[in-house]
Amino acid sequence: MNRAASGWESAPGHRGGRGAHVSVRWVALVPEGARAGRGDGRRRRGPYLGPPSYDVMPRWGFPHVVWRWPTAVQGTSAATPVPSQRLLLIARNAVAVLWTLAALATVAAGAEIWRYVLLVLSRDRALSPAVVGASDALVLTFSLLTFVMTVFAFAAAAWWLLVARKAAADESGQRPPRQTWQVLFGLLVPGPNLAMAGSILAELEHAAIRRPANRRPTPSRLVLAWWVAWVANALLLTLTVVWRARDGVQAQVDAVLLTAFTDLSAVLLAVLTVLVVRRFTKLLAPMDEQLVRPLRVLRVENAPEPPRRPRPRTAAR
Repeated sequence: MNRAASGWESAPGHRGGRGAHVSVRWVALVPEGARAGRGDGRRRRGPYLGPPSYDVMPRWGFPHVVWRWPTAVQGTSAATPVPSQRLLLIARNAVAVLWTLAALATVAAGAEIWRYVLLVLSRDRALSPAVVGASDALVLTFSLLTFVMTVFAFAAAAWWLLVARKAAADESGQRPPRQTWQVLFGLLVPGPNLAMAGSILAELEHAAIRRPANRRPTPSRLVLAWWVAWVANALLLTLTVVWRARDGVQAQVDAVLLTAFTDLSAVLLAVLTVLVVRRFTKLLAPMDEQLVRPLRVLRVENAPEPPRRPRPRTAAR
């Protein structure tokens, strides 16, 4: 480096010349030794002498760690995993809640069918108060448990859907076709959710299987079956509520039978939702570590002996 002073100037706004400073111009020059050794500017490469070799055992190496998920590697944030990894945990919880809902709805449907049978038998003879009380307790208990579990299952499935949409967008490198508020509107608002829920699921499937974004989503048979079960369950639930508001003994008896059909449709919908969650999770999330079989090398056959250099006499071991 060569520093050349171009002159002295008085700094404005200072008294007595105390603020005077030097205007400096810096000039970069190539050292003489480097200029002589460069020649034509091309670096000459020598012949390849093979991989590096060491006279003694190197004391450096890679850390002794096994395969770990990216969130467990040192230096990365384990509190904010990527959506595809969050999807595994959310899918497990959603599947567990959905299976619980299917079991409770099955028992609730059986209790409603038992009540219907008792109502039919009561036309000809009197029933035991203990039997009627047991039937009422069973219907009331499992109807309440099914309702509470339905709320939890819907929340878990909706959470899984939102995370799955984010994971599908990250995998495909495209933005989701709908915003989050549109998805919630299509799931929560009665009436529009009958048409929008299936289309939202078809769009997720379209992105999960990496189809082009300019193509129209074509739902698979599984998505179509889920869509039909979703609409059937909603229609049966509405019909049951309307029928229970009617007066008359026959209307009440028919409402009991409609409630049983509604519970059975809820069982079918829960099972199909489990299948959808598992299928889309396998498409979007990495392979679960519990499903991977650990492999180890038992023996090597018909392999040539690797060449080894002679051990130096001065080697420590």
